[in-house]
Amino acid sequence: MNKSLGLLFAVTSMVWMTATAISLDYNGWLALLFFVLCISNIGLGFMVKARLRKSRA
Repeated sequence: MNKSLGLLFAVTSMVWMTATAISLDYNGWLALLFFVLCISNIGLGFMVKARLRKSRA
């Protein structure tokens, strides 16, 4: 994975984590949604990394 794509996944994951932390005080269901989006984003980053590594080999 190139650096810009890795940075994109890192920044978007941090945005989702920050949104989760902020929304914990306001609405639990919204915090749960942001948490699921954060975990999905991290998982998607690993999937993209694995596919790119597999296509190079």
